[in-house]
Amino acid sequence: MRQSRHAAKLRRTSIKIRKAVIPAAGWGTRFLPTTKTLPKEMLPLVDKPIIQYVVEEAVSCGVEMVIIVTSLGKRAMEDYFDRSADLEHFLAQKGQTQLLEKIRQLSSMVDIRYVRQKEQLGLGHAVYVARQVVGNEPFIVMLPDDLFEQQGAVLKRMLEIFERYRGSVIAVRRIDRSQVSRYGIIEPRKIAERVYQVRSMVEKPTVEQASSDLAIVGRYVLTPEIFEELESTPPGAVGEIQITDGIGRLLRTQPVYAYEVEGEHYDAGTPLGWIQATIALALKHPEMGPAIREYLKKLPPC
Repeated sequence: MRQSRHAAKLRRTSIKIRKAVIPAAGWGTRFLPTTKTLPKEMLPLVDKPIIQYVVEEAVSCGVEMVIIVTSLGKRAMEDYFDRSADLEHFLAQKGQTQLLEKIRQLSSMVDIRYVRQKEQLGLGHAVYVARQVVGNEPFIVMLPDDLFEQQGAVLKRMLEIFERYRGSVIAVRRIDRSQVSRYGIIEPRKIAERVYQVRSMVEKPTVEQASSDLAIVGRYVLTPEIFEELESTPPGAVGEIQITDGIGRLLRTQPVYAYEVEGEHYDAGTPLGWIQATIALALKHPEMGPAIREYLKKLPPC
């Protein structure tokens, strides 16, 4: 297998991954009409918006710069993580010090950069437009729709796998085979507990085409060579450049690994999944949890 000079260097040195890319430029059509004016990533999950969960997850794993890929109509995310002098002044005057500290933490938790995807040409293209800010170093990709019960633990384990095997790592989970047409599916070779070397992958296969029931779910640790592959990856059947296709091309020159996640996974990218995630996270909330549990017990059967 031909190996790049950069991959060879990775094998010889310890690498700290400093940057995470969060693609957040989609239309959010499944949540229309709400997302006509409100970015899907700003929908609240219990007491904070979806986007904040993934930014906090990145910070907990030592990320120093978060690159959010946005598009027209997504300004609310930029405003959310920016300073608000008027609001801070108002809270200070009212003596609401706890709220004031929360607001200030939003703008200081990490260095956030914004890159525009001017056309919605797929997840692979959204990652590609961040190339100038990422530069020639490994990085993380985090899809805000995908949330995990063990927030941060999944990504930390993936970073450990990257450090050990020195290749790109993708998160996967087992699904019912009847659902494979909704996901990217890998062909795995097991090399350790919950760790696989990826032989191949395909985006949204039929049940007959799927080589396993391991589906890709929203977290990637990627080497910078992915940008070269994405640049030459042709659009798929719906005219979009898929990250799965780009990683599949990367397999020709360097190994790619998969980590089978533990714990619950929440897909907040659909109305039903968003409601399920809201309930699950509310029940785990230290202040709201007991009251929510009692409320649910009192609901009459349907």
